[in-house]
Amino acid sequence: MKQSLRDEIALLKKRYTKEKLNSFSAQIFETLIQTDAFKEAKCILAYYSFAGEVFTHDFIEKHAQDKKMILPVVEKDKLVLREYKGRDSLHLSDYGILEPTGTDFIDYSEIGLGVIPGVVFDRKLNRLGRGKAYYDGLLPLIDNAYLIGVCFSFQLKDNIPVEPHDYKMDCVITPNEIVVKD
Repeated sequence: MKQSLRDEIALLKKRYTKEKLNSFSAQIFETLIQTDAFKEAKCILAYYSFAGEVFTHDFIEKHAQDKKMILPVVEKDKLVLREYKGRDSLHLSDYGILEPTGTDFIDYSEIGLGVIPGVVFDRKLNRLGRGKAYYDGLLPLIDNAYLIGVCFSFQLKDNIPVEPHDYKMDCVITPNEIVVKD
């Protein structure tokens, strides 16, 4: 079931140009920056997007001037965090993702907001990732942060399959919908 959802979303993404997906991404971040969670956060966990994901580069660059931006780095079978220090401090990982260099960021309690990617989300605030469980290991460590899942409209379903270890979001934002915890 999970893999068929991942396959379905991959096919749906192919219907859109990179420019259209970037336009949708800009709409998502216009909504996100209006949230109290964003306005109050001094330190934000985000991710440096790659092909087909909600595009985060402009958001990170714009807000790194006044907020500490933390990005994940894949190390073996887990994510470690590092502070974003500008585009010049990024290097291309083995997975083809630009990741920050430098020392690991370990003060998880400082993170007030997490901007979280996913393949599919549902209206119950569940998240389905790529299947490597990287975020399943990271999210419990930042349990005081407000978690916002970002996705395109076609990535939001009514229900998705979940496991006991799956971590719920506090909010999910698409270009034209915002779902929040009751």
